[in-house]
Amino acid sequence: MPSKNHVELEFSRKYDLPHAENYFHKHRAGWARRLSNWREIQIARKALHRAGDPVRVLDLPCGAGRFWPMLLEKPDRMLFAADYSPGMLDTARRTQPQALDRVRIFQTSAFDVGLEDAAVDCVFCMRFLHHVGLSEHRLALLREFHRVTRESLVISLWVDGNFKAWKRKRLEARRDCADGVFQNRFVVEKTRIESEFRQAGFEVTDHVDFLPAYALWRIYVLRKKRG
Repeated sequence: MPSKNHVELEFSRKYDLPHAENYFHKHRAGWARRLSNWREIQIARKALHRAGDPVRVLDLPCGAGRFWPMLLEKPDRMLFAADYSPGMLDTARRTQPQALDRVRIFQTSAFDVGLEDAAVDCVFCMRFLHHVGLSEHRLALLREFHRVTRESLVISLWVDGNFKAWKRKRLEARRDCADGVFQNRFVVEKTRIESEFRQAGFEVTDHVDFLPAYALWRIYVLRKKRG
């Protein structure tokens, strides 16, 4: 049965319908955004291929369906798409009607997924884990993904050991932590997150970097440990 270990992150409350629509258009605004979007989809495709091109895939959180065209390139793929935000799901339905006959869409929390154990071959989780600042919350999320997936997890986050992480660390050191600014994006040390992957029952089989040694983004390919 699905886990009841529910966690609600503060940033998730902002994704009402207007914000969801802005999010959909953001990745199509200007050449820099379009280039970044192209690169992110390219490395996500590569990561899925390294995960064995799974057939039953859960896209969570799916947002406004930005990755659906790539995910549906495989003609026999069964795509499950879920998000905590009804606004995101409504935007996805309205902007990508051509995909609706091949996607099962439902609303759920990534911490308490409304699917049975081993329901999919792979969980595909883009642009979410970097919002989770506490180790205990990351572990809760990873353990729920471990329950739901039969075989693999493809997941992106911000990691250290690159120019952007060094620059962000310098910026944060100059901030006044008492000014009440809410932080909802976090860089995680590679050694720490890889330890958390192992604690949750996964092993790292591969990774793909957005721009090696420069950018924060890394996509990990994880497999469930056997035995």
